[in-house]
Amino acid sequence: MRTQEKNTSKKRRGLSRFLRGAGIALLAVALLLAGGLGFLSLTEYRPAPRETVEAVGTAEGGPAPGDSLSLLTWNIGYGALGDNADFFMDGGTMVNTANEVRLARNLDGILAELDAVRPDILFLQEIDRSSARSGRVDELARVRAALGGRVSSFANNFKVAFLPYPLPPIGKVDSGIATFTAFPVSGAERVQLPIPFSWPVRMVNLKRCALVSRVPLRGTDRELVLVNLHLDAYDSGEGKAAQTAALAALLQEEADKGNYVVAGGDFNQIFSSADTGAYPAQPGKWTSGEIDVSQFPDSWQFLMDAAVPSCRSLDRPYAGADRESFQYYLIDGFLVSSNVTVDSLATQDLGFVVSDHNPVLLHITLN
Repeated sequence: MRTQEKNTSKKRRGLSRFLRGAGIALLAVALLLAGGLGFLSLTEYRPAPRETVEAVGTAEGGPAPGDSLSLLTWNIGYGALGDNADFFMDGGTMVNTANEVRLARNLDGILAELDAVRPDILFLQEIDRSSARSGRVDELARVRAALGGRVSSFANNFKVAFLPYPLPPIGKVDSGIATFTAFPVSGAERVQLPIPFSWPVRMVNLKRCALVSRVPLRGTDRELVLVNLHLDAYDSGEGKAAQTAALAALLQEEADKGNYVVAGGDFNQIFSSADTGAYPAQPGKWTSGEIDVSQFPDSWQFLMDAAVPSCRSLDRPYAGADRESFQYYLIDGFLVSSNVTVDSLATQDLGFVVSDHNPVLLHITLN
């Protein structure tokens, strides 16, 4: 009888120790999660609705009505989304998509293309300054050094002290959009667009914006207003719609002043006026949204070149893939006011070697 009581007592003590251990482990996990959320909350990037940003560099002269200009927009995939890469958010498996050697190769290819084209105005998206995903290379500084004699402005749209998702974690991100011009800039401003995500996802997600740069025009009090943008990709659709509406209001406000307006970038949507059947959506792949151009006044011009895709899917690496069956997209382009004549538009077919996007080149004349 005593032996049975002793065994029962041992079991109770063992259960008690297990429960205490489990309780301590759960408390430690809870404290870790609370600490992590507290850290992310304290370090969350909280931009104001409108912020003045610095215009770095100097340039001589400036355009005037009647002048012809070249513009290039390019999502450079933070230098790490070359043809070797896929990405976990798009159906792939990779988080870290480029080592030091591959990152250098991609950046060299990007800079070589920019040097070859030398556009008067350049819009870049997904350019990192100090991010773990791109080896903490200051890509903005590299482009500024390569494009001497330009005025440039930068606006963050993705700034997280440490992104703990997934495993391995993405880590620190300091990224955004940058505009370069061969002309003097009287001012540059970051304009916050609607944020579709709520707490706590909002703390570690992108804060999309428009980067507005103002170029004075010789012989007139009007301005060439340049709007660089990168709209949401992974929202439910409401975010894209809200951002598009905010963008439309911003552009129309400038056009009503008589300014010449050019907006360009990665819309993550196709214009409804473009060839929407050029690259049919494949089941299971990321699907772009669609901007209904009827939301804008008829005077606006919507420009996308369907002859060459501007983006490829990241569900698998591009190198060595069956390219005939690959998923392509038409999501990069320009939107310009009626006082601008479009001379030509062409997506540059770079084979997605150094980025998952192709650059789009526009030639215009200011009426």
